[in-house]
Amino acid sequence: MSLFGSHPDWLTHTLANAGVALPEIKTHLPDGTRISRKAVGVLDIAPPASRANPNSEAIIVSAGVHGNETAPIEVLNGLVNELHAGEWRLSCPLLLILGNPPAMVAGERFMEVNLNRLFNGAHGRAEYSGLAEAQRAQFLEEACRQFAMANPQALSHYDLHTAIRPSHRERFALYPFVEGRKVPVNECDFLLEAEVETLLLQHKAGTTFSSFSASLLNAESFTVELGKVRPFGQNDLGRFSGIRDALRRRFRGQPAPSRKPPFDHLTVFEVVHEILNTGKHFRFHIPDDVANFAEYQPGTVIWEDDETSYRVGHSPEAIVFPNPEVPVGHRVGLMVRPGRFQVPERGP
Repeated sequence: MSLFGSHPDWLTHTLANAGVALPEIKTHLPDGTRISRKAVGVLDIAPPASRANPNSEAIIVSAGVHGNETAPIEVLNGLVNELHAGEWRLSCPLLLILGNPPAMVAGERFMEVNLNRLFNGAHGRAEYSGLAEAQRAQFLEEACRQFAMANPQALSHYDLHTAIRPSHRERFALYPFVEGRKVPVNECDFLLEAEVETLLLQHKAGTTFSSFSASLLNAESFTVELGKVRPFGQNDLGRFSGIRDALRRRFRGQPAPSRKPPFDHLTVFEVVHEILNTGKHFRFHIPDDVANFAEYQPGTVIWEDDETSYRVGHSPEAIVFPNPEVPVGHRVGLMVRPGRFQVPERGP
């Protein structure tokens, strides 16, 4: 049975069946690689048991958690096409996820509620009862749990996104907070190989997909921002060759290349404040057109309501993800400043 029916590839099949409950089906490639379509937009792929896994790892890659962030979706679809065509051999277990197919079809960030605020069990809150996106978050959590249980190797999760506004730092990654955890050197190598040169260290656990996998599955997880939102077919995929090549290398079990300028060091920031919409008296003092990583000087009032306010502390801070058009209680943005964490150097 064909995984994709009459459709030419995974993406086309996913868009054509968005919101449809399809049964799980499995197939094998000529080299013995098993591909299981767990649901629409979810592929569990495993190499033959006899094949070596040189990096002793299993990998989850997700894209399309926001439906209008299309370039990472196209990158993943291209890698699946390459694997299916026999252009390279898989060496590690993979779980590949297109997060929100109905929103992908609609060309919208989400349909009813932001899927990337529904993980770590948030999908079970009363206000989300019966919503399709809450059900999808619950399903994706369970798919990831089953994958982690079936593959006890070191687990990494990369949740790929593009930004809704310009950025002074085009590609950056967020490392979810887990008490006592530090970024491993091999993950720094991977980010630099993917041409991601900025790393944000988050200060508390959240309800994002990457925070779920870091907190509950012990994965080395990252939310990775790779550029600007554009519709399907309008992406210059040459600008995403870094993440494509880095993922392909990992999938094949090859060692990381040496770090080379200009992507030979990570600039690290740490989150110092999460801005939340506090209600009808909330006032956000950041212009609508401001770019990610715009810097504000000490004493600048960032937001206020009738009871409190937030001012930049005694050193400059930058804003990331400013978006006041969110529901009460949701994140309006993050304030960050240069971090004290030293990126580990590679050994000899």
